[in-house]
Amino acid sequence: MQSIFHLAFHVRDLDGARRFYGDVLGCAEGRSTDTWVDFDFFGHQISLHLGEPFATARTGRVGDVMVPMPHFGLALALPDWQALAERLEAANTDFVLKPQVRFEGQPGEQWTMFFCDPFGNPIEVKGFRSLATIYDK
Repeated sequence: MQSIFHLAFHVRDLDGARRFYGDVLGCAEGRSTDTWVDFDFFGHQISLHLGEPFATARTGRVGDVMVPMPHFGLALALPDWQALAERLEAANTDFVLKPQVRFEGQPGEQWTMFFCDPFGNPIEVKGFRSLATIYDK
């Protein structure tokens, strides 16, 4: 079974959302109205609706860093992850967790970065040499 994940959440400004998700992240814009806009979020659909973003708190532990919960994100092949990390760094992104490798040389080796959109919605992006290793123990 093949599927596309869909997530809808709030942002305070659709033009600001277009700049971040479209220009910075490189997501293609889909349908929109005066109150929401869809984006192709790396093959998945996100719908950004005008409203107050959900509350988050830094209660999730990633290594020695407390990261925002809840959060959403994606897993990319390592070259795509590296290209996105470079885009975000070039855009002077304020990272919660700067791009780095975790579990180096171990099963589940991954690169990760945490950042928030301009409205405080937290996003984690992981990179893997092979997406087949995502669930390795």
